[in-house]
Amino acid sequence: MQVIKPNSKFQKVENECSVFLAGSIEMGAAEDWQKRIENNYINTNVTLYNPRRDDWDSGWTQEQSNPQFNQQVNWEMNSLERADIIFMYFSPETKSPISLLELGLHAKDNIIVCCPEGFWRKGNVDIVCTRYGIPLFENLDDAIGALTTKINQKL
Repeated sequence: MQVIKPNSKFQKVENECSVFLAGSIEMGAAEDWQKRIENNYINTNVTLYNPRRDDWDSGWTQEQSNPQFNQQVNWEMNSLERADIIFMYFSPETKSPISLLELGLHAKDNIIVCCPEGFWRKGNVDIVCTRYGIPLFENLDDAIGALTTKINQKL
């Protein structure tokens, strides 16, 4: 397994499966669920694109002219487009507006969504997933199981 984060060079190896870990981060509000997924695939030929940046600075101006912010957003968009599978988790403790945007942009891609009860826009997520036939789970363990199945089909 290989984990690629912002500022990393893309190193996807042929015959591997790549997964973008989209969803709730909101530093401090969401659990580090990405680490949980990383731990599941330690001894596999999987590349994980993890946008949870170790050096994130909440003081960065979220404007296109800010080089760090611009790089982060472009890294995420490029990685979403490169990934074989997008795994998306909406934590009930967060708002995750960027993740909602990404769900809309990638609804027709190879995606798995986990949206537990309590997420403030669960109804919207449910409708998008139903409309586009996206596998939808309310439990993170079940969603990770579905991800494992998809990865095994790709490898």
